[in-house]
Amino acid sequence: MSLRGGDPTEIGGYPLEARLGSGGMGTVFLARTSSGRPVAIKLIHQQFAGDDEFRIRFRQEVAAARRVSGAFTAAVVDADPEAEQPWMATAYIEGHTLTQHIAMKGPLDGAELRRLAIGLAEALRDIHRVGVVHRDLKPSNVVLSPEGPRVIDFGISRAADQETLTMTGRVIGTPPFMSPEQLQAPRGVGPRSDVFSLGTLLVYSGTGHGPFDADSPYLTAYQVLHEEPSLDAVPVALRAVVELCLDKEPDKRPSADELLVLLRDLPIDLGGTDEGGADAGRTRDVATEPDFAARTTPAPTVPVVAPAAPETGSTGTGTTDTSAGRRPGRRWRPVLAAAVAVAAIGGGVAVLKVTGPGGSGGNGGEGGESVATPGAALPAGFEPWNTVVQGGRPEIPDELRCVARGDALFCGGGSVVATRIKAADGSSEWTVKSPGVPVRGMHLVGATDDTVLGYRFAAENFPQDPPSEVVAIDAASGRELWSAPSGAQSQAVTGRTRDALVLGSAVVTVDAFNSHLESRDAHSGEITWRTPFPADTQCAPVPAGPRLLAMCASNAEVQAGEVSHSTLYLVDRASGKLGRPIAIDGFAAPMGVADGGLVLLQVHMEGAALTGYDGVVRVDPASRKVTYSRLAKTYEGTPGMVNGTLYMSGQTGLVTALDPATGREKWSRQTSVEGASGPAAGGDALYFSSATGRVVALSSRDGKTLWTTDPRADGLTGESGASPRVTVMGGAVIVAAANNTLFSFDAQEPPKPS
Repeated sequence: MSLRGGDPTEIGGYPLEARLGSGGMGTVFLARTSSGRPVAIKLIHQQFAGDDEFRIRFRQEVAAARRVSGAFTAAVVDADPEAEQPWMATAYIEGHTLTQHIAMKGPLDGAELRRLAIGLAEALRDIHRVGVVHRDLKPSNVVLSPEGPRVIDFGISRAADQETLTMTGRVIGTPPFMSPEQLQAPRGVGPRSDVFSLGTLLVYSGTGHGPFDADSPYLTAYQVLHEEPSLDAVPVALRAVVELCLDKEPDKRPSADELLVLLRDLPIDLGGTDEGGADAGRTRDVATEPDFAARTTPAPTVPVVAPAAPETGSTGTGTTDTSAGRRPGRRWRPVLAAAVAVAAIGGGVAVLKVTGPGGSGGNGGEGGESVATPGAALPAGFEPWNTVVQGGRPEIPDELRCVARGDALFCGGGSVVATRIKAADGSSEWTVKSPGVPVRGMHLVGATDDTVLGYRFAAENFPQDPPSEVVAIDAASGRELWSAPSGAQSQAVTGRTRDALVLGSAVVTVDAFNSHLESRDAHSGEITWRTPFPADTQCAPVPAGPRLLAMCASNAEVQAGEVSHSTLYLVDRASGKLGRPIAIDGFAAPMGVADGGLVLLQVHMEGAALTGYDGVVRVDPASRKVTYSRLAKTYEGTPGMVNGTLYMSGQTGLVTALDPATGREKWSRQTSVEGASGPAAGGDALYFSSATGRVVALSSRDGKTLWTTDPRADGLTGESGASPRVTVMGGAVIVAAANNTLFSFDAQEPPKPS
């Protein structure tokens, strides 16, 4: 809605564009940063500005929001809790709240409800991991963005290790979504209070009403404290999980990590609301629990939840632990097993493994193939290994990306500038850490024979440092050689977070002012050339095999966040001179090279939201010829390219191979790896992997499943746009997963699913 009379025109130097809404504590406005990035600014009502207790709460809100800024929340951009009228600016999230969505379209069901449940559990996991309790998880604090649910408003959150403010006579929260302990003893509220709230929210999402609805907040509070929840309309498989969340005793509820394991293994469609529930297609291979099976009917063994993430060391040294994980040993596990069995068993036959069309439930694919085609030899002395690399911000879960050089593996990303790992056993030879909050998607820059290059992010308490910089490290010793401030416009221009790249022995970067491309000798840091961007544009370097291109868009379109025309320039690698412009219609993301030409995917936008890819663009840099091909449909998910073929990994595990010359499908294969990035190629196999560390190997010829592994880490499965997580070193497969987890195994002997 437009601004009203009396509304400010700017806050903290941010010009306001519209009023987004107003609540009891403040008003939220839409504004933009100087680069055009939309932000939501929460301005506290004037009557609270002089309330010392409220100011303390607002400072806590800002601190909590900063701690949890990430994939599932609105990242804090700026704040001034000491201003005459305090305010906080966060990234603007496009989408309706859960309250609005259900009011307009009704309750969620099936896969949509399951995705919401997993997304919110992932959000709680990350919130709790940094020591914050939200304490007001309710439908109006959940925004359904195109990338998944986002949790907002940390107005009454607190650090788990802090005392709650004394608020005499006040009940802080929203009764239908509050836990019993929050109503009785708010000082003792911990993370499992949020789990209770999530349980109530899932009931509301699936039915349109809460589990403790009553005519007044007082009656609602009484029901929360003393009565059983109303769950009859909740799908039976989800009901079993919700019942665990809604236990009156906090210690008997699952943690967010445990809850995430349970939710991921529910049927895709959640089955029915009674014992007549329909078939339950599964998204993960399931293990059996003999003790529980023995307590049920003589039918075949009953499927239960797949293993949780393995326990890994935190020293950064390699281990030979190849365990597929550990099962939560809590007393509620058999209860869930029974409920899942109800949804998964039809006609007395238990579903032990599920194979999608052409998919495989574990080792052993179609046609009797069980392993990838034999390839190169393993690194000398190789044994499977698993390790966790500690970075400068261990409290911030993140991922690494790796490149292989000789017998060494170099990895970086998040709070790790770079680390050198022995491919044989996973031990770390050196690690250079980054102290600041990482930028999602900015991982290792690359490596030459003697130099490794990564990104370093400045710590919050050192504002004089460059926000981000490219750092060169001696590959042998781990000694820092040089660093240079780095710009950060490539995401807006190319759709890829790649502000620097290695070509041969040189590294090409964008300068700190986003005005020049710079080429340096990777080892010495000596600048060999600096080339200004064409007038009124922002540019990013793009590799095209041995060639270097600059992809540019107008300042106006970049600032508006709506690039609809881009221009490519062939860059002379010796002098930096730009060639003649090559115009590209629409927003297109560079993918790779086929037949000597650059291949781009045209991005399909709905408003400001990226909804997929609907066309292929091919550019011959030498002749400047551009050809366009429409895709048969808009493909959603994560694109990738290897060996001249485009691949699209859908969030639900569907992998599609596309011909970059025509845009036609070569093959499509349903896998059990949700939200996979890829591909990586080795021998005749293609590898796709999710942040959980789950890997599927497909035949590059026809996409047949060769094998699939179990998850190895607790990570986001609904992510889109991630770069490939798998690195192939001869016959060894190295996988990067969430929380800086790395593990490796022999492609011929992959870990067997449990």
